Amino acid sequence: MKLSQFKFDLPLNLIAQHPTKTRDESRLMVVHRNTGKIEHKVFKDILGYFNDKDVMIVNNTKVFPARLYGRKEKTGAKIEVFLLRELNKQNRLWDVIVDPARKIRVGNKLYFGDDETLVAEVIDNTTSRGRTIRFLFEGNDEEFKQVLDQLGETPLPKYIKRKPEDEDKERYQTVYAKYEGAVAAPTAGLHFSRELIKRLEIKGVKFAEVTLHTGLGTFRPIEVEDLSKHKMDAEYFHIEEHAVKVVNKAKEENRKICAIGTTSVRAVESSVTAQNHLKAAEGWTNTFIHPPYEFAIPNALVTNFHLPKTSLLIMTCAFAGYDLIMEAYQQAIKEKYRFFSYGDAMLIV
Repeated sequence: MKLSQFKFDLPLNLIAQHPTKTRDESRLMVVHRNTGKIEHKVFKDILGYFNDKDVMIVNNTKVFPARLYGRKEKTGAKIEVFLLRELNKQNRLWDVIVDPARKIRVGNKLYFGDDETLVAEVIDNTTSRGRTIRFLFEGNDEEFKQVLDQLGETPLPKYIKRKPEDEDKERYQTVYAKYEGAVAAPTAGLHFSRELIKRLEIKGVKFAEVTLHTGLGTFRPIEVEDLSKHKMDAEYFHIEEHAVKVVNKAKEENRKICAIGTTSVRAVESSVTAQNHLKAAEGWTNTFIHPPYEFAIPNALVTNFHLPKTSLLIMTCAFAGYDLIMEAYQQAIKEKYRFFSYGDAMLIV
């Protein structure tokens, strides 16, 4: 398929700028793959679609405050440094994106905090905007993490046209977030409240946790018309034996296995045996799922409403069929569903 097929006109006022007041009271569109039926619900109605021994696969990654603002030595020019990932803990080496990039050269020192609490040195260019920097910090790992937490900002995506607020620290994070390492939230999971999870567990639904640290590559524009030529950025993932047992048992019993979000899908589809079962794994994945694609693990999916021509929309079409999803999106626009990270959700069954 071609990239241009995934273009649609999205009114900008439908891109959610704030989360709903209550996590599980966002809207939920339910799309039935076998009949093409589309229903309009509230997220907590998801309870009615799952039964005893069904499984939900959730991504327990945790977002860290990845956006720092600082100043360049000598000139004092303001700069933004977006932390992508830690390359070497001992030497405090980080892979980052800088803005404005043309002013940031190897050898430059960067200062963060009103009293220059933190200093970093640029030691390499990686891409046009990418740099490797070394933080010059004397304290231990815990103290360094505290300083980053204090100076860093919740990394809301750029299409949210406002400064992060205190509520974002909690709301741009799932209630089951555990392992820090993501620079973007696995947004389908943002709709789950602790109460809703409890009610699902009481009903007998099992939860299988996987980890995939969402990177900025999720949002990187696809620049090739031929989708088979697109290369995804690699992201770290980890699937433990406990999750494998829960998922494979449900698979053998023909239960519903629902991936919560495209990141959960990418994690499990990156670790499949020859018999189409899940296996434990840890490593990096650059799996790009586009139509036509045979899914090995999930047979249901919860996902948000995505922007045109993104890998997330393309994966959703691979899961439920191009025509059905594009029709669902037209309905979503007509019914004024809220799009993207803080937007509403879609359940595909």
